[in-house]
Amino acid sequence: MTLPLDERFSTTLHGLAHLWRLELDRRLKDFGLGRAGWQAISAIARAEAPMSQIEISNNLGVEGATMVSTLDRLEAAGFVLRVPSQTDRRVKHVTLTDKGQEMFGVLKTVAAQYRKELLLDVSEDDLERVTQVLERLKASIERSK
Repeated sequence: MTLPLDERFSTTLHGLAHLWRLELDRRLKDFGLGRAGWQAISAIARAEAPMSQIEISNNLGVEGATMVSTLDRLEAAGFVLRVPSQTDRRVKHVTLTDKGQEMFGVLKTVAAQYRKELLLDVSEDDLERVTQVLERLKASIERSK
């Protein structure tokens, strides 16, 4: 049975995202980071301003308790610091340490190499078209929140 095109698209997109994350996990395991750790480090590094634990949790779509546990491990490993907010004593902002910045550099290098390998046979035009479609879909979802 052939799936309708829209269902093929969504199934392929979900499967691709899953496989992509699995492969990055495999490539990063020797650095002692699991998916939760490298995703948190990436989110913190890419943020325009220090984020609170709950902002990181919301950004990554994980439960607050799960994020606390992930940040506990990252802090114990020396990758992040939790800094109390100056305006709300209940809030802690999370920043990367020098070691965390260094690890983010490793993450970016590994991810860039994988992207290069994965996209080797994809033309620039195809990549541009697919990216535009995905950006439109993302914007549509964000508007509907």
